[in-house]
Amino acid sequence: MIGPQELRRLSRARELLRACGEARLPLRRIARASGLSVSHFIRRFRAVFGETPHRFRIRARARQARELLLTTDASVTEISLRLGSSSLGSFSTRFAREVGVPPSRYRAIAGREPVEAFSCLGLMTGGPHP
Repeated sequence: MIGPQELRRLSRARELLRACGEARLPLRRIARASGLSVSHFIRRFRAVFGETPHRFRIRARARQARELLLTTDASVTEISLRLGSSSLGSFSTRFAREVGVPPSRYRAIAGREPVEAFSCLGLMTGGPHP
């Protein structure tokens, strides 16, 4: 059973993970801010939110990348650096794994296709294919 105070701390940690696109905030600092050891923080985060902090951070960065690709003229390289990626290649690979297409293709297609078409369901039902 999780108490209200621990739930508030874990929710704050989730917001830190979501917001730290540019800053590479180490997990140990987020866990410490939550009053937990890293291993206990990971277990509790997963129990409450259904995924590990690492997985949550990957999904949050993919969401931020999609938004930046659609709302800015920044290059894919600039976006990858802004979101704290160590290289364009790793950013593109992770983005393609999360979204279903590479970032440059996403940007090119997204203006013509609904963004939802890139979800797994969209791909399974005949949405755009890479």
